[in-house]
Amino acid sequence: MTVIRHRAELLSVPQDPATAGPSAILHHPDGLLAIEDGHVLAFGAWDDLAARFAEAEIVDHKGKLIVPGFVDAHVHFPQTDRIAAHGEQLLEWLERHIFPAEAAFAEKAHCDEVAAFFLDELLRNGTTTALVFGTVHAASVDALFEAALARDMRLIAGKVLMDLGPEDLRDSVAEGRADTEDLIARWHGKGRLGYAVTPRFALTSSDAQLADAGALLAEHPGVLLHTHLSENLGEIAAVAERFTDESDYLAVYERFGLVGPRSVFAHGVHLDDDALVRMGQAGAGIAFCPTSNLFLGSGLFDLARADAHHVRTGIGTDVGAGTSFSILSTLGEAYKVCRMRGRALDPFRALYLATAGGAAMLGLGERIGGLQPGQEADFVVLDSAATPLLARRTAGQSLHDRLFALQMLGDDRVVAHSYVAGRCVHSR
Repeated sequence: MTVIRHRAELLSVPQDPATAGPSAILHHPDGLLAIEDGHVLAFGAWDDLAARFAEAEIVDHKGKLIVPGFVDAHVHFPQTDRIAAHGEQLLEWLERHIFPAEAAFAEKAHCDEVAAFFLDELLRNGTTTALVFGTVHAASVDALFEAALARDMRLIAGKVLMDLGPEDLRDSVAEGRADTEDLIARWHGKGRLGYAVTPRFALTSSDAQLADAGALLAEHPGVLLHTHLSENLGEIAAVAERFTDESDYLAVYERFGLVGPRSVFAHGVHLDDDALVRMGQAGAGIAFCPTSNLFLGSGLFDLARADAHHVRTGIGTDVGAGTSFSILSTLGEAYKVCRMRGRALDPFRALYLATAGGAAMLGLGERIGGLQPGQEADFVVLDSAATPLLARRTAGQSLHDRLFALQMLGDDRVVAHSYVAGRCVHSR
């Protein structure tokens, strides 16, 4: 196969700098990224590698920064058209805005159109991998996987299970199982696609369906579990009122076999230390969704407490309660949430959470997230001079300051190019 070399400033954080220290940060001011057959051949200094790849085609990204493609650890593609929908907290917001929007996904043409727009929007913002909610309709997941396969994206998604949902968004235990098994058989492992068993949250599934979700997870050892946990005080109170025999919200999922190393829970805003200890011991992960938590008034996720209990964490935009498809913008809000908790989020740690950290939480740490030799070549070319303000703010600054400015001031305009498996799929 043809080797292509990309010349740019290179940055990757394949290990968590909170535990590995400065050695986790791999930086080459003048770097060479060599790609062959959609995989990374080499990542290093230009002077060290140029002779080895002297005959290869070159793409020169002078003055720009290459980082691994962003990983969105929690996002709802059917909520795209209701992003920034005004008013109410979680349960009321779902009833007012989201359930009516999701009912429209009974139509295949609508599924196809939104799926294409959604994936192009991810790529435009530098997101090359995502863990995605569909709707209760199997066709919504078919449409999303078809569109992702056409773009060669690495994507994990699932049909929502909700036999206690609104009348036009309700399945049954048997229907949910049949649809899920069919979708796994059709899509899991095809191309770069993976499946997640996806009960919406505890309140929208019967005990029988939650138990069946646990059975599906056990019967399919390669799939993930993707749901919501402890997002909003009203939701938590409703869960406690229904599940009176359980000590807390996490215990509901534990009861049904849904908490383990393949489990990704969105939010986790109001978990106490005992629940976080159990999550850490189980190897479960949390998708930190700051723009959503702020927009719905749900609360401030405590990243430091999650870290203290060894709970794996990634970054989620959670569109449509989340207010931006941009992981960069989302990291800016994550910094503010951490400041409100009395901590500062280092920009290198933030980049890790949005790349290799998110990949590891999704079970993809060997494949993506670090731009290491042998990994899939998903990467983003960032332009720190994309706006006059950013150009002025970053001129002559250290890498730390430039990266922080990109996270605080950056958005889709900063993404000059997005590459999936070595192929350019978006250029600004």
